Amino acid sequence: MGLWDTVKGRLRHELIDIVEFIDDTNNTLVYRFERFNNEIKNNAKLIVREGQAAAFVREGALADVLGPGTYTLDTKNLPILSTLLGWKYGFESPFKAEVYFVSTRVFTDQKWGTMNPVMVRDPEFGPVRLRAFGTYTFRVKDPGTFIKNVVGTDGRFTTEEIVNQLRNVIVSQIGDALGESKIPMLDISGRYLELSRFLREQTAQEFERFGLELPTILIENVSLPPEVEAALDKRSSMGIVGDLNAYAKYQTAEAIRDAAKNPGTAGAVVGLGMGNVFGGMIGQSATAAGPGMAGPGAPPPLAMQAPFFVAVNGQQQGPFDPALVASKIRSGEFAADTLVWQQGMTNWTRAGDVPSLSGYFGSAPPPIPR
Repeated sequence: MGLWDTVKGRLRHELIDIVEFIDDTNNTLVYRFERFNNEIKNNAKLIVREGQAAAFVREGALADVLGPGTYTLDTKNLPILSTLLGWKYGFESPFKAEVYFVSTRVFTDQKWGTMNPVMVRDPEFGPVRLRAFGTYTFRVKDPGTFIKNVVGTDGRFTTEEIVNQLRNVIVSQIGDALGESKIPMLDISGRYLELSRFLREQTAQEFERFGLELPTILIENVSLPPEVEAALDKRSSMGIVGDLNAYAKYQTAEAIRDAAKNPGTAGAVVGLGMGNVFGGMIGQSATAAGPGMAGPGAPPPLAMQAPFFVAVNGQQQGPFDPALVASKIRSGEFAADTLVWQQGMTNWTRAGDVPSLSGYFGSAPPPIPR
């Protein structure tokens, strides 16, 4: 060591008699006060601010821990340290000790979350995989335990050095909390506060082993795998629909109504197809009702007629449902001379000559009697 280093150390030793730590960070948990050769001047002033504690360590052994206040360092304020040093005459000369300032304030907005899904058994759905995340707060409750069990000889200990471990402690308890709380999966989103309190009770004991306290822990979300969420959405949709048979009949009736508004090919085909489906559903409903609902005298279902193709201005149009053709005849759009064809006919035939259509054309009235 050079002469200047020696002089600088002696000046520092002689002039500095205030021991304090002003924290200008938001993540420092423990800071070791640095002094030349760890020597503290006799009758030095120790300033411990609110949200701090000062711990004295002598030759690796934890001695006194002081809370907020201003202290004159003497044997009255440091009884354990004076006993360790074995001084018979008090602090008549500088003494050697390490001073650790411990932040006891609450550190907020710490994140936690499951990296992998947690398997739990739900009373309704059986085994399911859940993900969860949220926030928590923590503070140093016992500075001595925290220094002995976590910090050791680290001169500056920050939150980044322990938050991963604290997150792992919470995640290790989330599976037990979800299982032991016996909250059904579908009810979890409405009972986050209850589940958060249960998780805090499960986790607080693990924090105390580090000398820490867990004031709050919040669950922000518990989610299912995407494929399970999709299945639940389908199940919810079915529950909203209610009677699927009645809903299908309603949808069919709506489709037939829309098809009737379109006289073109697509509308007729869709209308015919929906009519067949609707007729089949009615037949199935009657059959499912049992023999008591339809006796031997009940009429058989009506046979569906084949659609017609119509020649209009030399162009083939259709197929048209027979009811639609009849409607066009009554409106005058199709005449008796209009050529039509349906399955079973050998050639195109005048509409007036087709038995199923001829009745829609009015016959000429007889002569008026004189």
